Amino acid sequence: MSDTQAVGTVLSRMLTELSKVIVGYEEEATVMFATLLASGHVLLEGVPGVGKTTLAKAFAKTLSLSFSRIQFTPDLLPSDVVGTVVYNPKINDFEVKLGPIFANIVLADEINRAPPKTQAGLLEAMQEGQVTIGGKSFKLPKPFMVIATQDPRELSGTYPLPEAQLDRFMTRIYLTYPSFDEEVQISINTNLGRVELVRQVISIEELNKLIDQVDGVKLTRPVANYIVNVVRATREYKGVRLGASTRAIQMLSRLARAWALIHERNYVVPEDVIKVAPYVLAHRIFSSSVDPEKVIEDVLKGVETPEASLIRR
Repeated sequence: MSDTQAVGTVLSRMLTELSKVIVGYEEEATVMFATLLASGHVLLEGVPGVGKTTLAKAFAKTLSLSFSRIQFTPDLLPSDVVGTVVYNPKINDFEVKLGPIFANIVLADEINRAPPKTQAGLLEAMQEGQVTIGGKSFKLPKPFMVIATQDPRELSGTYPLPEAQLDRFMTRIYLTYPSFDEEVQISINTNLGRVELVRQVISIEELNKLIDQVDGVKLTRPVANYIVNVVRATREYKGVRLGASTRAIQMLSRLARAWALIHERNYVVPEDVIKVAPYVLAHRIFSSSVDPEKVIEDVLKGVETPEASLIRR
């Protein structure tokens, strides 16, 4: 079995395990897996009660990853997230107490309920893969991914994430209400939500090897040009106050590589970019007069895709 086929097999097994405890959201879970492979972070949005926490916990367990949930509240301090220095009378000295951020998957639940100072406590961790406590740097485990949840429609008592912090998230995934048939299945299946039923499908060592393979996926100059043209077009769209950043180019390129890998290819095609672009770009487009999803749809229709004959060269 080739390496690309191995990634596809892991994805298939992961989705099978997730289906034991949560109904639907196969594409969303696939995007989450691709984001993990691409060493990114996820902004998970949706109304309360659609399974955001269950999805995150089951996702971590099936991939053999440690999991930590932090409930963000207005009184949460940065030290409550990353850790602090405390005095230990037994040793008559100060020692570092690591915070809950030291896990492979960190669920920052209702992130917009915490004040900006606490939100900012995640920035170094998300960008550098480390935190600073008492003047010393501590590496976070590998892999490391923040899954931050919020209900974008609930504004009372919240602190909206600033544009710079939104840009740190590789993808934004929105969980809608399930379909009628899916909600019927939810009403019948008494095992849903029981994360203890999920089995591990890969070891953490094997998962890190898959993550390392993403860098080896080929992205040719024509596809790179296409990615840049798509991102730049969001900045020039009429009515857009702020389009996607240069960081969006890097993240879109890396996620497209991961998407190609989990679909058993070692090279990126424009269809990979088209598929993941809404997840990467929507939360990076700011406008008071036009829907970001509409911007992305029009941009993808308007930007010319490279010829198939050039993609694998």
